[in-house]
Amino acid sequence: MNYSQTLEFLFTSMPSFQQVGSDAYKPGLERITEFCRHLGNPQRNYFTIHVAGTNGKGSVAHMLASILSQAGYRTGLYTSPHLVDFRERISVDNEFIPKQKVVNFVDKHQAKMQELDLSFFEMTTALAFDYFAQSDVEVAVIETGLGGRLDATNVIMPILSIVTNVGMEHTALLGDTIEKIASEKAGIAKKSIPLLLGESDERYNEVFRQAAAEARSPLVYAEELFRCNDVECFDEDSRHFSMERLRDGHLYELDLDLMGDYQRRNIVTVCAAADMLHEETPLTISRRAFREGLATAAANTQFYGRWQITSREPLTICDTGHNAHGLRYVAEQLESLPCRELYCVMGFAKDKDLASVMPILPRRAHYIFTQASVDRARKVEDVVAEARRAGLDCTAVATVAEAVAAARERMGAEDALFVGGSTFVVADFLVAEKIL
Repeated sequence: MNYSQTLEFLFTSMPSFQQVGSDAYKPGLERITEFCRHLGNPQRNYFTIHVAGTNGKGSVAHMLASILSQAGYRTGLYTSPHLVDFRERISVDNEFIPKQKVVNFVDKHQAKMQELDLSFFEMTTALAFDYFAQSDVEVAVIETGLGGRLDATNVIMPILSIVTNVGMEHTALLGDTIEKIASEKAGIAKKSIPLLLGESDERYNEVFRQAAAEARSPLVYAEELFRCNDVECFDEDSRHFSMERLRDGHLYELDLDLMGDYQRRNIVTVCAAADMLHEETPLTISRRAFREGLATAAANTQFYGRWQITSREPLTICDTGHNAHGLRYVAEQLESLPCRELYCVMGFAKDKDLASVMPILPRRAHYIFTQASVDRARKVEDVVAEARRAGLDCTAVATVAEAVAAARERMGAEDALFVGGSTFVVADFLVAEKIL
């Protein structure tokens, strides 16, 4: 098989959650454990850092990978979903996995994958583990796909486990309360391995305390280690953070090339994680590597779609925030944009609770709702009906590219355009704009 045929096999015989949603979800670690054993347990050949959470886990994973690479370690990064290219999920030192490596892996192990009836995500996870071992990776940052406890990535034995935060998401699969969802994410806790909680919340803190106690793991709250004292924007491409390490009052002045206001929360988690890795694990992270890794995190790791400014005239921004927890932060930043009129091109996946999303969105915006080019996209007429019930000013346009064109026809030089609501909408937009 060539690369295109290999991807066709993977996406048709092993449908991904990204394509079909919950129908692709196969909880449990039995299949991935057996397949990793078949591969020789490649995930044991390097240090790993495990990152879970409702929002921010992708940003935290990319920032940590950039820092570790700057520190001189050969660094693997495994994330999901991808925007455009399947290979975005797996990289070593900021280079995506070569197409031929994907082809070779599937050719060699196709029969075993079918025998075990692996899910798409289980196969992709094992591919990442195997490729990292082949590439002599020294440390890998591994992002969970869904939840944590039963996620395929949970076969690793990390040197640090991180949960960024917990919000209501995938309730049909993870549970219908914040406590149940937190319990799934806390399931990445491993015996005697530190568990770092990025954002504490009285609604779920006790869940993490119990999980850590059962695993006899130290539970660390990021906000008890670091505090963000100030955020400034000195140029168009980065933000400046004044951070304080609370145990000794040490001050850090840090730049970050990720522009979302919500990164204020994520950078606290990253600072705490980097400090713990340096102080409590075999890894060494210099201040230079720490600063330079953050300053170039998005550029180094080819990280797209997180409050990404694609144009200044007129101001055009896209963001992959797609649940109520994440969109609340996006909406707050949209409210503060210095523009005359705000236009939002948005679409959603089928499984999103639009009744909880619509009240969050800025009232002042003009909405053009659309439908991404994937089966999981919510029908645009359903989205418009929900938006009108919420009192939003909206219209419907069939495709993302056409919706963006319609917005631009109405916009003036002092207006702003936002594109988002789902990863799929952002992917269609970036492709249409020839950015990816």
